[in-house]
Amino acid sequence: MAGALFLAGRVLLAAIFAVAGLSKLAAMARTREGLIEFGVSPRLAGASAVILVIAELSVATALLPVATAWYGAVGAVVLLAAFSAAIAANLLRNRRPNCNCFGQLHSAPIGWPTFVRNVVLAAIAGLVVSGGRDPNALSLVGWTRSLSVAESVSLVVAFCVIAILAALAALLVQILRQQGRMLLRFDELEQRLGGAAPTFEPAVPLVGLPPGTPAPAFALPGLEGESTSLEGLLQENKPALLLFSNPDCGPCQTLLPEVAGWQRDLGDHVKIALIAEGSADANRSKVASRGVKLVLLQREREVAEQYQAYGTPAAVAIAPDGRVASHVAQGGEAIRNLVLTIQAGELPPLPAQVETLRVGEPAPELTFKTVAGEEFALSGLRGTATLLLFWNQGCGFCQQMLPDLKAWEATGPPPAAPRLVVVSSGSAADNSTLNLQSAVVLDEGSRAAQAFGATGTPMAVLLDGEGRVASQVAAGAQEVFALANREVPPGGNGRVTATVG
Repeated sequence: MAGALFLAGRVLLAAIFAVAGLSKLAAMARTREGLIEFGVSPRLAGASAVILVIAELSVATALLPVATAWYGAVGAVVLLAAFSAAIAANLLRNRRPNCNCFGQLHSAPIGWPTFVRNVVLAAIAGLVVSGGRDPNALSLVGWTRSLSVAESVSLVVAFCVIAILAALAALLVQILRQQGRMLLRFDELEQRLGGAAPTFEPAVPLVGLPPGTPAPAFALPGLEGESTSLEGLLQENKPALLLFSNPDCGPCQTLLPEVAGWQRDLGDHVKIALIAEGSADANRSKVASRGVKLVLLQREREVAEQYQAYGTPAAVAIAPDGRVASHVAQGGEAIRNLVLTIQAGELPPLPAQVETLRVGEPAPELTFKTVAGEEFALSGLRGTATLLLFWNQGCGFCQQMLPDLKAWEATGPPPAAPRLVVVSSGSAADNSTLNLQSAVVLDEGSRAAQAFGATGTPMAVLLDGEGRVASQVAAGAQEVFALANREVPPGGNGRVTATVG
């Protein structure tokens, strides 16, 4: 009985790794892109994709013969443990890149069920490893030698039936996909004809910042060094579309001619900016030949991560009033649908805009949870000037600022400078590694950020000793530190002076 279980485990794992390896091999560009989404450097992604395919196919091959089955199971444990660690690391950072475990056969954003699936498979592989290197283990075909003629015929018939059922299941999946595409086409046609289209629940999880959230501010250089800000994109009082791209991403390059056409033909409807990773040299040759005009450069993924766009290509719409107007569209087809929606003026209405606080107004009575789970109220800060620093652990600008922030704490701020409270998005686990001396509180639902008008990170606002807003919102590390080093006279009153020296 135990031998049969070990054999079943080997066959199951071999089949899974064979399908995974072959499907990745058939779509190497997508495999490479998937590794980049998981955090692998673009320089190493190509070689890593090749190594991954070889490793998976080698494991699948080694699991079948008795002589190499134990080594194949060890390799399966190692690969599944690495996959599980990568998935968990991304989920704990609130990142949900697509899982391309089976190449183009199936691709969807990762979740904890993905992690559990890999752990279960790793446990099966561990069970096979625990059986040891037994040369007398049940062979994949050896057991068939003892079967009678009737049993052999029955076995062949059973395999044929299973193969036919699998083929019918695959055909049914393709038919359902085609039917889904036809329904979407009928939906679009009915909308164009003015009819009431039926509504469908989204087939994939909604990702990105919720519509209505203030869009994180940015100012990025173009290919020739000129700077363009989010405010500049919205100055014509029409929506903007931010397209996140990577020069080494195959689907991104495929989409570029359409992006150029949208920029040329839809200028009256929307301002389209391509936000690309990397240097000007890495992007110039690839976008210029395709006619893309407005290209902005982020050093890595700092702007994309503020918008929670963790893969490429991806896009998000921004309303003329500077609020996020759509969830993140991931992939070429979703981006095309978003462009059509903007062109037709059919973006869903945004919730009523929350008025932000002005200088001199009292701060709201907000209560937070600290990283340790304790209650923390803004009202308890009165009597001392306080700097609220709005933070996001997934923000590249925040991570660049963190060493200087720790050094600022270590050397000690000026005597009359405000105390620091870090107001961070995300969970306690996300922020447990900050290791700051100052208080770190969790801004659930971005209530405080919206109330004070902090549309991105890092940003900060100063409260005086009487709990009133004492400054405009400062954006970026340089302005935040300038605000942190200001002196606030005892008793507050909102007047601040710059510290000398």
